[in-house]
Amino acid sequence: MRRLPLLLLPLAACSIAAPPSPAYTNANADAIHARCLTLDTHKDISSQLAPEALPSDPDTAEKYRAKYDPTVRGDQQVDFVKMREGQYDCAFFIVYTPQRKLTDAGYQGAYVEANKKFDAIHRMCRLYPNDIGLATTAADVERLHSEGKLIACIGIENGYPMGLDLKRIEEFHKRGARYMGIAHNGHTQLGDSHTPDAPMHNGLSELGIKAVKAMNDVGIMVDVSHASKATMLHAVKLSRAPVIASHSGARAQNDHSRNLDDEQLRAIAKNNGVVQCVALASFLKSNKQKDAAVNKLRDELGLSRNSTIELTDNQREANWEKLKEARNELNKRYPPANVSDYVDHIEHIIKIAGIDHVGIGSDFDGGGGIAGWSNASESRNVTRELVKRGHSEADIQKIWSGNLLRVWRAVENVAAALN
Repeated sequence: MRRLPLLLLPLAACSIAAPPSPAYTNANADAIHARCLTLDTHKDISSQLAPEALPSDPDTAEKYRAKYDPTVRGDQQVDFVKMREGQYDCAFFIVYTPQRKLTDAGYQGAYVEANKKFDAIHRMCRLYPNDIGLATTAADVERLHSEGKLIACIGIENGYPMGLDLKRIEEFHKRGARYMGIAHNGHTQLGDSHTPDAPMHNGLSELGIKAVKAMNDVGIMVDVSHASKATMLHAVKLSRAPVIASHSGARAQNDHSRNLDDEQLRAIAKNNGVVQCVALASFLKSNKQKDAAVNKLRDELGLSRNSTIELTDNQREANWEKLKEARNELNKRYPPANVSDYVDHIEHIIKIAGIDHVGIGSDFDGGGGIAGWSNASESRNVTRELVKRGHSEADIQKIWSGNLLRVWRAVENVAAALN
C-alpha cells in the first residue's frame, strides 16, 4: 500500500517540519516520490478517449484500445497503467482545439470540438470510477488521492472556443474546467500569441480583459502559457487572483519564444502564481537542424499554425501520429533533452522566482517527453534528479503539487469573495 501523502497535512507544517534531504540513493529518492502527491498540469487527449464500444473487427478493436482505452498499456504517454507504475497521481486532461480564423464559423467549430473533449474526460471518469475521479477543487485532488484513486482535472488550452461569448466561461467552469489559456500558436480574439507575427492587440484585447475578469469571477485559473510577453504581463497585472503558466520553460536556459524570461518569472512570483515547467524537448534544448525538419513536416501534414489544409479530426490525429514517429527517428540522430536539462529549467525558475513558484507541466501526448521522462511510468526520475541535486522533500512536494494547489485554492477564494 502506498503511504498517504504529506500534502494532506497543512503545507506550511510540511515546510517547517520536513527533515533535510538524506544522502542520495535511488531508494531514498523513490521513497520521497511515493510520499508526494504528483500533479501534472498538461496532458493532451483525443476526443475518442475512453470509448464506450469497440469496433467489431478484432484487429481494429485491438488498435483502437491501444490508442484510446486508458485502462491498458497503450500508445499514449499517459494511461492508468503508466500512471500507477510511475506514481503519477494527477493530471490536467486538456481540452485543446486548433487555432483557426477569428470568425463565427471558426469559433463554432472549435466550440463543438471542445465539447467533444469535455465529453471524453467525463466519459472516462464515468466508465472507470474505481480507477479515476474528476477533481473540481483543490480539496478534491487531496481527497481522491487519499482514497487511492488516480485524479483527472480539466484545463483548456487556448480560449479560442469561447468565441465572443463571455457566458461560455461560466459554462466551461460548470463542465469542470479549472484553467484556461488566452492563446495558442496564433493570435486569438482574447490576446496575442507568442508567435513572431505582428501583434494584433498589443496585449489582451478588450474581450480578453473581460475574459480575465470572468475567469476570476467563476474560479478558473488564468493560464499565460503560449501568450506573448505583452499579453502575459497584461494578464498578470490585471488578474485579481494568482495566474499559472501551465507548460512553459525558462528562456534564460533556452531562448525559445514559448519560454518565459526573467522579467516574466518575477512578475508571476509577484502575482503569487506558478510556472509549471514544460517537458517538451525543443523548448528545453535547441537543435536547429531537428527543429527545421520537424517544422517542414508540420507544414506538409497541415499541422503548422499557418496551414490552410483542412483536416478532419481523424486525419489530424493520424498526422500527429506521423509527426510523432518522425520525431522519434530524428531523436536518434539528434539526442533530445533529458531529465537533467529539465531540472536545469526548474532550478532557474527557483533561482529567479523562488521555490513557491514552480511546478510540473509535461505536455505529454502533445509533444512532451524527454530522455528519462518519456511517459508517466518514468515520473520518479524527475524526483530522483531533484533529490540528487540536494532539494529537500518539502520543496519537492511543492514542485510536484503543493504550489499549484496553493494557487488553485487562492483562485477559489478570490471567486468566493467576489461572489
